Amino acid sequence: MRITDDRYTRDRLRLDLALRLIGHEARTHTIRSWTGLTDDRIRKLYRSYVADAGRRDVRRHRGKSPRQSAFFMRNAGIRREAAGLATLMCILGLLRREAGSGPGGLDQLRWGERFCEAYETFASLFEHPQISFEHACHLMRSLERQNELCLDECEGCGSLLVVLRYAEKPKACEFCASTRPPARPGLSVGDC
Repeated sequence: MRITDDRYTRDRLRLDLALRLIGHEARTHTIRSWTGLTDDRIRKLYRSYVADAGRRDVRRHRGKSPRQSAFFMRNAGIRREAAGLATLMCILGLLRREAGSGPGGLDQLRWGERFCEAYETFASLFEHPQISFEHACHLMRSLERQNELCLDECEGCGSLLVVLRYAEKPKACEFCASTRPPARPGLSVGDC
């Protein structure tokens, strides 16, 4: 039996993706739904490859995953990060309307790898990103459903914006809004 045999590919991909998700501090529920591994297997993977290896920088988060879409509108930095992450998701074709194969299926595992690539690229672009891996998962799910968050374009540069679906849409992205010249005091729009 060789580890490179095709029949073991899915199992190897499951374990590799689970370890990658553990490294991103994903919650057990997320790892289970993406890989199809049991909770016990995930705990054993963490213990064997992270805790026993002495890696103290990887934490296990407990509780429910983030579900507040207003988090992405909290401040200009988070709005900028959300727009960058959404752009990467679009480029890599991660925003899907229909579900792929079931948990742990080959298509689901490949999709999970692409999502990790998008998050890793995003994390490398921002020095200290405020959007965690679990927040990135929530952003992706919200953009797929489009019930609270949706994508729009900046009127200035055409870049993607993440906006609340039923709120007033901003006219410009954070970059364009910060580079516009300030209005002259004493003049109103009608005076020009």
